[in-house]
Amino acid sequence: MRENEILLIVGAGHAGAELAVAARQQGWLGRIDLVGDEAVLPYQRPPLSKAYLHGAASFESLALRPASAYEAAKVQVHSGARLVRIDRTAHAVHLSDGRAMPYTKLALCTGGRPRALDLPGLQAGIKPRNLHCLRTLADADAIRAGLQQGTRLVVVGGGYVGLELAASARKFGAEVTVVEALPRVLARVTGAQVAAFYEGVHREAGVQLRTGLCIKRAELADDGAIAALVCAAGERIAADIVVAGIGMVPNVELAQEAGLAVDGGILVDELSQTSDPDIFAAGDCTAHHSALYGRCIRLESVPNALEQARAAASALCGKPKPNRAVPWFWSDQYDLKLQMVGLSQGHDSCVLRGDPASRRFIAFYLQAGRVIAADAVNRPADFMLAKRLVAAGVKAEVAALGDDAVPLKELLPPIPPAPAAVVQPA
Repeated sequence: MRENEILLIVGAGHAGAELAVAARQQGWLGRIDLVGDEAVLPYQRPPLSKAYLHGAASFESLALRPASAYEAAKVQVHSGARLVRIDRTAHAVHLSDGRAMPYTKLALCTGGRPRALDLPGLQAGIKPRNLHCLRTLADADAIRAGLQQGTRLVVVGGGYVGLELAASARKFGAEVTVVEALPRVLARVTGAQVAAFYEGVHREAGVQLRTGLCIKRAELADDGAIAALVCAAGERIAADIVVAGIGMVPNVELAQEAGLAVDGGILVDELSQTSDPDIFAAGDCTAHHSALYGRCIRLESVPNALEQARAAASALCGKPKPNRAVPWFWSDQYDLKLQMVGLSQGHDSCVLRGDPASRRFIAFYLQAGRVIAADAVNRPADFMLAKRLVAAGVKAEVAALGDDAVPLKELLPPIPPAPAAVVQPA
């Protein structure tokens, strides 16, 4: 590692910003360039659907770090530029503003983009003014500008972002309808009991939840805005604002064109290294093999982005610390904090500890008796213990797991004793 080497990071989200500063802290001696396609410094995205959207957080509070932090770390931030090509032979990238930037080591933190709502009735290449997604600060500002008492908001998609948006919009007094094609909300990410709990919470708050409902086409007004969404059975749902929350597409195309290995995401190892030893990747755009679950996974999560960025920084600076963190996520809706650890797909049983009616409970997901995931609602202490249960792959008795009288820490495996000190002969 020499002072004339260049670390070029493309993507100024959570992963990119963390990697830039962490690399300098770990001892990177050369230049560090951080390129982002938005015109602002890196900021937090999770509050966009929550505190920022309903006015509880300011734009200034979203900044991941002040400008002075990048200056102190000698990180050159280049805003408003988008990656258009990676030239691995020349060790350079080409940007949308015409610049070519060289690198010694490249880190791709390109994230993803919202999946587009493609419906009959919408004209190709023309986005109605009242159709939005929620990924960037500009998206949140556009949605918030139209929210007021009585606004008819239709959210397409009953995942985390869609439900968080619904909860925030109700604070404005908006009339909110959530349309989900699957039989229940949160179907891809949580179990039936937790989904049923959140459906009840939203309905109590006045949200119209329409599950198992497929949208057939969009009906446009004379000015080109969406006037209504028409469902397969012919039902017409009138709308002033439509927000599509139907998932994210990882930005992997340029990596794939450059010949990097891609499988649902840019493939990385435990050190966030791609199939090219001079290129790393971190965040939502990546996929990796999970030893815990025995399969390749792609995670859309801030904690994963940060862990992968730190692993990359450690490897780049010759101090490798493999990332073996257990996946975890969170969601804030109304007065509820949902904290999730692990991946519940493939579970064969679910054990509840606590009563959902109390709005404080935790759901454990088991596969062949082993705890593979947990969803905690307003139980942060239990969540911290659940992280350890999942990481250890504990096989727990169902009765004990569901009994509040049995402390969760008693279900953890014993900590192995420290190795005895070796006494050297005099």
